[in-house]
Amino acid sequence: MNKDTVKGTMDDAAGRAKRQVGEWTGDTKTQVDGASQQVKGKVEKAWGNVKDAAREADKANRERTTSEDIDRERSGDVDRP
Repeated sequence: MNKDTVKGTMDDAAGRAKRQVGEWTGDTKTQVDGASQQVKGKVEKAWGNVKDAAREADKANRERTTSEDIDRERSGDVDRP
């Protein structure tokens, strides 16, 4: 989990609370502000999830490549100068 995901979660929750307060008080502006903050939070969370997925894919690719290199070295199938 990265800072974008955390910030997005916080913005989403704060926006939800703000929107709910606006509904209870009948304040349309607060409702709209809360809803827009929720959308912002959801976008930040999604961006954070994309970054996490990319980081995990890169890590898995590096591990796979390293494992393949080790297997080639063990089998003697390595290009030597």
